[in-house]
Amino acid sequence: MNNRPSLGMALVPICISMAIFIGGIGVLKYPAELMLLFAGVVFSVFAIIQGNSFDGIIQVMGNKIKKALPAILILFSIGLLIGTWLISGTIPLFVFWGLELINPNYLYVLAFLATAIVSMCVGTSWGSAGTIGVALMSIAQTMDVSLAITAGAVVSGAYFGDKLSPLSDTTNMSSLAAGSNLYEHIKHMLYTAIPSSIIAIIVYFVVGLGMETDATQLSNIEEMTAGIDQLFNLNLVLLIPALIVVAGSLMKKSPLIVMFTSAFSAMILALFFQQATFSNVFASAVSGFSVDMIAESIPNISPDVITEDMQGLLNRGGLQSMYNATFFVFVAFFFASALEVSQALNVVLERIISHLKSVGSITVASLVSGFAVINCTSNALVTFFLIKDIFGDIFKKKNLHPVNLSRNMEDSVTITEVLMPWTVSGVFIATTLGVGNFEFLPWAIFNLGGFFFSALYGILAPYTNGFGIRKLVPSQVNQEDQKAI
Repeated sequence: MNNRPSLGMALVPICISMAIFIGGIGVLKYPAELMLLFAGVVFSVFAIIQGNSFDGIIQVMGNKIKKALPAILILFSIGLLIGTWLISGTIPLFVFWGLELINPNYLYVLAFLATAIVSMCVGTSWGSAGTIGVALMSIAQTMDVSLAITAGAVVSGAYFGDKLSPLSDTTNMSSLAAGSNLYEHIKHMLYTAIPSSIIAIIVYFVVGLGMETDATQLSNIEEMTAGIDQLFNLNLVLLIPALIVVAGSLMKKSPLIVMFTSAFSAMILALFFQQATFSNVFASAVSGFSVDMIAESIPNISPDVITEDMQGLLNRGGLQSMYNATFFVFVAFFFASALEVSQALNVVLERIISHLKSVGSITVASLVSGFAVINCTSNALVTFFLIKDIFGDIFKKKNLHPVNLSRNMEDSVTITEVLMPWTVSGVFIATTLGVGNFEFLPWAIFNLGGFFFSALYGILAPYTNGFGIRKLVPSQVNQEDQKAI
């Protein structure tokens, strides 16, 4: 029979795992998958010592993978989408327009605003980063501007929409877990989303404005637009795959069905408008797009058109491009399962809760806990309900409305997971955008701002008459229509 570990015992595997993550991944730059596997072994050994079985850990892991299967399939569908959108000319069309219309000095601001709008419409950070985000990174690469800052702006915009869209699964699940109304939850998140967005826009604008545009940049842009124009038959019909994604999301259709439909439409467009062969269309969907697939169908095309920059810009995508990210999901769930069975994290968090008294300490503790748990589990749904189980009662005792807890979940879980290279979202975004997590982390200003402002409102609550903190009026504790104090 298994026993719950003492606080001292629980801290042992947690400290060892943190040393593995910080030293192995952060300092020595070892593969995150291997370090996560080592940390999983540490918790597995600890769980077995506590009286659990390894078979029990594998069973928990199987349940997690079963629940995460839709997300795993979405991973593959994003790779499929990128490959087919490239050979159809959809992404090249976006890149062409971007290079023609966007001033390099305003690229960072536009990267934030464009992904924010798309993410609000489709309700998914992964979808917006994997489509418009990829196009924006290609534009940044051609313009020879900072890929780290561009990626940070894309991530900020993508998670702005993911956090505030009623179509987002995390937005719905966080409000459900905390027991708050969805639209009240979204309204309450504006307290942190608005100032974070304003700061992000100002920073991107100022940094971009201070960037000097030289002749080399302008030459690269002209060369790339001319090359894309020669390789692809660009027209408005190529927007159909993108419109399918937006329309399907607004109609609340299954993301998988929408993405596969969009990919299928892109394959048809590639056959009719780009004169691609069936073989190349299927190869682009599976192994990724290559510029040579289009060039071979164009007679007498100059070899100078297919430059190294062009290949580096467009050669990507396909189902196989997501294999590494999918493997990482399995490794992450092995670690998360061992952690869950060991009960070490639960023991530590429950002990912390017993010492919380003020609104500020409760708020900060819930934020830090959410950040810690999502980094250990890479599963937002599990994290939401675990944080609710741990902090739900103490929020009620302090007459704090459930929207405070659901907002803290979003600000510490949804928008911070992507910043760490050992989480599923972190691996996906880094793989898709081609920039390391720690490289774009300082520039993911919206993601950092949410955590900061949530903590700030809690700490300053005694001095600001509770601004940004919604309370339950004692006589109406069970009502959801309370007014913010």
